[in-house]
This record gives sequence, structure tokens and C-alpha cells, in this order.
Amino acid sequence: MKKPPIIWLNVAVFTITFLFAAIAVPYRAITHGFDGAEITMAIVCFIFCGMSITAGYHRLWSHKTYQAHWSMRLIYALGGAFALQNSILHWSSDHRIHHKHVDNNDVDPYSAKRGFWYSHIGWMLREYQASRYTNYDNVRDLQKDKIVMWQHKNYLLLSVLMNFGIPLLFGILNGDIISSLLLVGFFRLVMSHHTTFFINSLAHIWGKQTYTDKNTARDNGILAFFTFGEGYHNYHHIFENDYRNGIRWYQFDPTKWLIKGCEYVGLTSKLRTSPEDKVEKAKLAMSLKRSQQRLTSHPQAEEMKQKLQAEYDALVVKLNEFYAVKKQILMAKKEQILTDVENSELMKQFAELKENLATQRKSWQLLTANLV
Repeated sequence: MKKPPIIWLNVAVFTITFLFAAIAVPYRAITHGFDGAEITMAIVCFIFCGMSITAGYHRLWSHKTYQAHWSMRLIYALGGAFALQNSILHWSSDHRIHHKHVDNNDVDPYSAKRGFWYSHIGWMLREYQASRYTNYDNVRDLQKDKIVMWQHKNYLLLSVLMNFGIPLLFGILNGDIISSLLLVGFFRLVMSHHTTFFINSLAHIWGKQTYTDKNTARDNGILAFFTFGEGYHNYHHIFENDYRNGIRWYQFDPTKWLIKGCEYVGLTSKLRTSPEDKVEKAKLAMSLKRSQQRLTSHPQAEEMKQKLQAEYDALVVKLNEFYAVKKQILMAKKEQILTDVENSELMKQFAELKENLATQRKSWQLLTANLV
């Protein structure tokens, strides 16, 4: 089978930047050293690039999980050019195709089922799907955004200005142009590239399938640390319209914190979240599936499966009752349609359901924990 043509520009960019980062940067560190200002600047620029991709390219433009003020969109657009991961329009188009056809080797631009190398970087080295570079029908909504189209039309110029201009200017101000170009330029760029690429590759290989096993996406807290919260990828692939990836307070998701924090000062709005009951039911369904699989060789497998199913069904009933009343309370507060007496009765019912749900959850956890 004839392989698609090589994209020599991409090969050259990835090869040259990697060689500088892997050879020239360590050599410079040993023979000359980097000062604190250079290291700090490299970290700041890495964060700027990373957050522009996660908060901007990904959660804002690809999935429309919130709305952002034009000033933030402009900052994201500049940071995306600095990250050198193609224009907003192209990146978002690829990503929407990935979600729509995840793991489909013929359509998914970076299908993990084609192997680590392909999903990590190989898919960008050849014209596997040449039409992706001309057909933007799936991002027509983004074509109405003036900042998106401005960046798309001027992407090459912006990329050059950001990737050479910022390190060069900092080098002049700090008195060491070579060190700045190497650390803030090449090393920062390579780190930005590969941490992002790990979401396409490692995040589909390494981690837990907490909410679904219908695709290869995994949740991985370690990856989340290096990718500004993107490592909770299994959650993201089933609840892609949620502005959060790490939904628990303790999960490291600085992109979520940035978006939420900016809401308080009016820079972001209309933050979208997934219904709590759907999230919990998805997690519960996976727990049931894993528990059933663990019972395969159990001497009383059928009996235990029936008991497991009964506990699961009981828990789902309690979940439905609890969230139905919770929704009713929220609606009543919003519309102020209840009297004090009616509100008191509803809150009493809610408290009882909450207690019943907690008891049923403990029962479920005890049963699944004791399976052998």
C-alpha cells in the first residue's frame, strides 16, 4: 500500500526543534548555564502556550463550553500561534472530527488504535487526510469569529513573530540572546508540543476508564498535571461540552480554574457543565460493568450478579428520586413559586432522600468492594 506524501515542513520543524532542545539546550546548560530569569520566562511562556491551547483552542473554540471576552480570545489566538500547533480553525476542525469519529482509523485524524507513534506525532508527518487542510465545513460557526479568521489568515506571520520575537526580545533585555532563543524558544516549544501530543497518545493508552469504555480515552492525574487539566480524558470524551475536565475539587485542572476565575471579573460567561445525575450514572454503570467482569470465575457468579444488579437498580432509583427533587428545588428558588410551608416540606423531603441515597451508596460500595 502506497504511503501518503510526506509533509516536509512539519518533519523539518519537529526534527530541528527537537534536536536543539535535546542537544543544544543541555550543552548550553553545562557550558554556560541558564539564569533564574531565563528559566522563569521559559516556564511562563510554557504556561501561556499550554493554557492558550487548553482554555482557548480546546474548551472555548472546539467545544464551545463557555464564552469569552474578545480580549481573552485575542490572547488565546496569540498564545496558540506561539504554541505552533496550527491555526484555531484548523486545530478545532481536526479535534471535532476526532470526537465525532474517535478510534475510527479511517476518519479520526489521530486515532489511538493506529498506535502510539501515529497518534502522538505520526499523523502530522504525512498527508493521511489531505482534505483536512481545505475543508472547514465543520467549523462554520468559528468562521464568524473575526479573531479566529484573523489568526487563520495571518498564522504564519504570527507564528514567526511570537516564536522568534518573544525569545529574541527577552534575550536582548536580559543580556543573553542565545540562551533565550534556546530555552524560551526551542526548549519551551518542544515541551509545549509533546505535552499536548500526549493527550492524543498516552491519554488514550494509560489510565482509567472511569465513565465509559466505548472509546480508548483514559483519566490520568499525572498527565493532567503536565497538560493543565487535560489528563481527565475519559470524562472529557463522554462529557465534551463541560468546561471542566477534572470535576472534583481535588483534581488538578488549572484550565477550569482560569475559566471560572475569569467569570468573576466578566471575562468569561455561560460556563457549561454536565448534569450531576448523568455523570454519576455513567460512573455507576462502569462500576457495575467492572464488578460483573470480576465475577466471571466466581463459584456463585449468577447469584452474585443478580444481587449486584438488584443493588445497582435500587441505587439508580434513589439517584433519580434525589436529583428530581433537587432540580425541583432549584427551579422553585429561581422562579420563587413556593410558599414557606411548601418550601419547608420540599427541603424535608430532600434531606430524607439525601440520607437514603447516602445509605444506598454505602451499600453499593460495600458490595462491590467485597467481590473477589
